[in-house]
Amino acid sequence: MTTIDINGIALGIEVFGDDGAPLVVLAGGTTMLSWPDALCERLAAGGRRVVRYDLRDSGESTAVDPLAPAYTLRDLAADAAALVDVLGGAPAHLAGIGVGGMVAQVAVLEHPDAFSALTLVGTRPVAPGPPDDDLPDHDQAAMSRLFARAAPDWGDRESVAEFSAAGAEILGDDPVAARALAARVWDRTPGTAPPVQMANQMGMVFSRLDCRPRWRERLPGIGVPTLVVHGRRDRFFPVGNGEAIAREIPGARLLVLEGVGTALPGAVSGEVAAAMLALG
Repeated sequence: MTTIDINGIALGIEVFGDDGAPLVVLAGGTTMLSWPDALCERLAAGGRRVVRYDLRDSGESTAVDPLAPAYTLRDLAADAAALVDVLGGAPAHLAGIGVGGMVAQVAVLEHPDAFSALTLVGTRPVAPGPPDDDLPDHDQAAMSRLFARAAPDWGDRESVAEFSAAGAEILGDDPVAARALAARVWDRTPGTAPPVQMANQMGMVFSRLDCRPRWRERLPGIGVPTLVVHGRRDRFFPVGNGEAIAREIPGARLLVLEGVGTALPGAVSGEVAAAMLALG
């Protein structure tokens, strides 16, 4: 893992595979660890140079004020395009997970020359906040339980890991895997201040992000091969969101992962990697 300077900020990155191989860029949601190690390794074994990275205010990337970010989804999309340029891999396959999937949609629309393929995992076609009337919102019963919990001691690694494990159980994800991941994220978080920890562990940095004008109506203009991956049991962004994206991007393939919730488990890395590699 290292950092790379673009657009006046530093982005934390990790590279898998050979330098000369076709580039796949994985936008974190919010940290790079949202992408399983096993998936990165599978893509690299398939002949790709894989770069996963932390979005602003998370992981090793520049942190300023995650509760009041002075940037938008459009700025994060520009970061993705600039990263490809600095890495020298244009056009690249761009993949985004969660809010990183929102970033990826905007990036491909606004910087089409930078990208040759698009993968969207567990995301939706509108910015954070209330969804469109035809899109399923977060599962309200799960959200009520999730946000009714007392915050952990953000300075205590075990407290944060337990908090994440309990949240994963509410969302239908693997609590053991979530605990281990939260500990890794905690170890990479530059400080124990609650806003910084929340940005890394919960993506709170995005609670005030927006993107104007809207991009959903522009999705039919995406002209690169696209894969939409969604867990059937996703309670945060229910599967209808992925179905809507796949309908609106011409020729997009929808891969619904049965038994999968919000997080992308390592166990499905083979299936997801094969589908991504098939895009070219």
